[in-house]
Amino acid sequence: MIKKIYIAGPLFNDHEKSYLEEIANELESNGFECFLPHRDQTGIDDDELKGTDMSQKTKDKIFQNDLEALVRADMTVALITGQDIDSGTCAEIGHTFASGKPVVAIDAGERRYRNLFVEGMLNVTVNSVDQIISEIEKLNWNK
Repeated sequence: MIKKIYIAGPLFNDHEKSYLEEIANELESNGFECFLPHRDQTGIDDDELKGTDMSQKTKDKIFQNDLEALVRADMTVALITGQDIDSGTCAEIGHTFASGKPVVAIDAGERRYRNLFVEGMLNVTVNSVDQIISEIEKLNWNK
């Protein structure tokens, strides 16, 4: 039974962060526990997250927090918009797939050619946030 969800996606601007937060809100309002990397970091000084000049200690802590959340999660929901799928998102998709857990991707209606190796790791791709819950229910039903 899927309960814990890791939300993967690019975090380079306010629009991307807002879209990821919309995904988290939809999932959490339906009873799922979510880890959203830019929102749910612990043990890190917020001031260090505001720029790109982070200490190695902060980078290591972010990596460890994200990895632990991926391990605890039952699945990943990944935002795959942009010219190419974000490299960090690809790593999170790969880790989830290698762990034998499902991945639901959201392409936000973008029509583009995507890396076939990464696409092979996706259980299903949806176009919008309102399609996620029904796909997770199908995954739960098939377990």
